[in-house]
Amino acid sequence: MLAASMIYLCAAVISVPIAKRLGLGSVLGYLLAGILIGPFALKLVDNHADLMHFAEFGVVMMLFLIGLELRPGLLWGLRKTILGLGVLQVAATALLVTFFIMQLSSLSWKTSLGIGLAIALSSTAIVIQSLSERGLLKTQAGKNAFSVLLFQDIAVIPILALLPLLAVSSAATNDPVSHQSLIADYPVWVQIIVTIATVVSIVVGGKYLSAPIFRFIAETHLREIFTAFALLIVVATAVLMQAIGLSPALGTFLAGVVLAESEFRHELEVDIEPFKGMLLGLFFITVGANIDFSVLIESPLLISGATIGLIALKALVLAVLSIIFKMGNKQGFLFTFALAQGGEFAFVITSTGLNFGVFDHQISNTLTVVVALSMLVSPLLIIFFEWYNSQPGQKVLNGEKDEIEPTCNAIIAGYGRFGQIIGRLLDSQGFHLTILDHSPSQIDLLRRFGNKVYYGDASRKDLLIAAGANEAQVLVIAVDEPDKTLEIVKTSKKYFPHLRILARAIDRRHAYELIREDIAGYQRETFDSALRLGIQALTELGVNYQQAEEAGKMFALHDQQSLTMLASLWGDDKSYGAAVRQRMEDLKQVLQRDKKEKKDSNER
Repeated sequence: MLAASMIYLCAAVISVPIAKRLGLGSVLGYLLAGILIGPFALKLVDNHADLMHFAEFGVVMMLFLIGLELRPGLLWGLRKTILGLGVLQVAATALLVTFFIMQLSSLSWKTSLGIGLAIALSSTAIVIQSLSERGLLKTQAGKNAFSVLLFQDIAVIPILALLPLLAVSSAATNDPVSHQSLIADYPVWVQIIVTIATVVSIVVGGKYLSAPIFRFIAETHLREIFTAFALLIVVATAVLMQAIGLSPALGTFLAGVVLAESEFRHELEVDIEPFKGMLLGLFFITVGANIDFSVLIESPLLISGATIGLIALKALVLAVLSIIFKMGNKQGFLFTFALAQGGEFAFVITSTGLNFGVFDHQISNTLTVVVALSMLVSPLLIIFFEWYNSQPGQKVLNGEKDEIEPTCNAIIAGYGRFGQIIGRLLDSQGFHLTILDHSPSQIDLLRRFGNKVYYGDASRKDLLIAAGANEAQVLVIAVDEPDKTLEIVKTSKKYFPHLRILARAIDRRHAYELIREDIAGYQRETFDSALRLGIQALTELGVNYQQAEEAGKMFALHDQQSLTMLASLWGDDKSYGAAVRQRMEDLKQVLQRDKKEKKDSNER
């Protein structure tokens, strides 16, 4: 097992960077790596069944992260494209494939419909990954493609339920679902009640039970336990859905949607993301390794013709839908090319259909190879679209009138008494903020008053990316820990050099360190308030208010100059001490001289 893991990792490390350098994208790199180490090339690995089941969990995690991005309100806003585009695409593709297979072969309508339903689904993993890498997921075509993929993922459940009714052979093997589903032997009405109760429990648990547990774990400041609980939510939801015979991917997607409004959303994203990326890569490698080229060699015309036919037929349906829904030429082409392939759920449907007797082994092997080859071609279609779109005379895709989500103007890290004043000021001027805080109790308090604050450690690059650091203009660091402030500054300067960094300095020593980091600006948290109180103290001692104000301004100016001058000496106790004493004497002389001049002027 360790040797196989090493081979998979080596194949990924070698193939994916090369594919990225050639402009082919990571998905195609993973697929090529799988082909390279598979039984039909170098024959380095041969048993993929167990690994494939493990790798499919990457798709489950991806849907959980997608759910985290979809607040219920946003999901409701997509209902027209989900039910409109999604239903029409799946239904039209399945019926057309069924019709052509029945015309061109002697297969029964049941088998033909089973093939049509399997082919109608596209690859969520490939499409989302390919569009995200190229920044096309937020375009009109990207959003519409996502809506279709979302409906397809939901449609997997009724399709799997329909397969037993399409059985054409009595020689089916034991029903695998009956062993996986704990409620398969119960009456239908009991299954419905249990299913509804399970879905409700996921919603209620995610909305009302998860937050207190997250808060309790976050108070321990043990990051690994927080990550473990995040993984536990995904795994437990998947196992629960699978136990009642439903799609694990749909269950985790639902859990993600429920948690989308949670203040811990950003932290969940960055904790799950590495696991998702690793498992998705493993999934693509196993898909590439599972392509049975012996079937292609035995029937090259049939396989190549079926693959081209699959892509062409799906592209025809998608192109017509893009016209009906008025996407425009460029967006329509992207929408068509993005979804014109088979998907990972086709392997699940094919395997289940084989067990139920819907397909025989020959049809199952052929269908698997055709879908895998279409997935292999899919990234090339998007590459072709990008090449065509970059030709002279072509308008840039992002220049079209798409609905663009507002960018994040400022990120505020730390939302205590200091950060809240800054946040309220910026918000009152209409700027969009992303607010991060590492105190669960503080977040809980602020959210009671309607503030949108998210839990997370702002010194983490991945969390800053999730918060919008690539688009933000300003990062305000208002945390009350000097070391954490400097850690955030270093991370931000390294990975987001465009960000203008403004920081809260806890004391003079902290201010020196911030000066050395050469950030855009800083303010000592107690200086201004102490200065204002000092001015009031002068007035209480009988000094004229105007004179007290002037003295305060001179003190502030001299102190700021001293900070800049003394920053380079900080750490050298002898030199620094002497310089401080000299600056204090200079300040005293300046203020005394100014006081004397004003007194003489008043006497004159």
